[in-house]
Amino acid sequence: MNILVINGPNLNLLGVREPDLYGKQDYTALVALVEETCAQEGMGVEVFQSNHEGAIVDRIQAALGTADGIIINPAAYTHTSVAILDALKAVNLPAVEVHISDVSQREDFRQVSYAGMACVQTYMGLGLEGYRKAILFLKDYLQHR
Repeated sequence: MNILVINGPNLNLLGVREPDLYGKQDYTALVALVEETCAQEGMGVEVFQSNHEGAIVDRIQAALGTADGIIINPAAYTHTSVAILDALKAVNLPAVEVHISDVSQREDFRQVSYAGMACVQTYMGLGLEGYRKAILFLKDYLQHR
């Protein structure tokens, strides 16, 4: 079982960007948590981060035939990118949405998740732990579908 974890814009600045909102752990800690969790669960994983919408769309499309599922934190593109939604729908792989902060408690413009419309589950407001929960959920989902 192989999964792709996609992180959108500014997540490479974890630990620096608004630590009161996103925590003090950096992006390296996030990648380590994802890789360790997948290794413990016997899953292959690729972690991808980009600040560019087109690169994220390209990576989702490239997952077709190489990944069994996707975990995505589209970050700011959550609320703006129909292109990411369309790519997720096009590849038709089970996807789980993750947000470090609880976007449901934030600004009005953050209340719509386009990417989430193509996801089977969403985790938000759990910090980096949301990624671990998403991995475990996706593994179970893939085993039982």
